[in-house]
Amino acid sequence: MPFSRSGISISVIYELVAQFIFTIPTFQKHKIHDFRGLIYGRDYIFEPIEGLKKGYMTAQCKGVKRGDWIILEDDSRSYRYQVEQIDYYSEPSDMWIALLNQAIVEET
Repeated sequence: MPFSRSGISISVIYELVAQFIFTIPTFQKHKIHDFRGLIYGRDYIFEPIEGLKKGYMTAQCKGVKRGDWIILEDDSRSYRYQVEQIDYYSEPSDMWIALLNQAIVEET
């Protein structure tokens, strides 16, 4: 059995490297989509469920994906939601409906 200079078996090193590679979580950068300053009812619709902890949102903009963050504003509060599910319409192709989970509420 071949050994490295440190006395550790090369097969053990390969096994550790393989375990590391296959257990690395897939890190995906999630975008932040800021809807503050946009007009409710014209630029987007948000329908809260379970109070404001969740909600359905419909809007028209490209690039929103599952896991992304959406910031909404209501009076003096900002609400940050994470996209749990999203479905794009076929026409127009940049219009979508998403299920959002609330993450953060901030006083502005």
